[in-house]
Amino acid sequence: MVKIKPTHYQVQIKIFEMAGCVYVRTKGDHLIYRYPGAVRPVIIPKYKEVPIFVIKNNMRVIEMSREKYLKFLERA
Repeated sequence: MVKIKPTHYQVQIKIFEMAGCVYVRTKGDHLIYRYPGAVRPVIIPKYKEVPIFVIKNNMRVIEMSREKYLKFLERA
């Protein structure tokens, strides 16, 4: 099984936009996205390497599976 690794924030933007997230605003160094049907927003910090726990949290917010994430990662 392939591990989820820290990636650049621009890669995370591409992945979550492919999944259907819509950009709402920026606050400080955090990008805020909305996902239809999700209660919480998806927050992507502008880091060179977004930590794994942030990626997994965002995946949980939009109910994205590990397989789907890895598929989007290949295309990003």
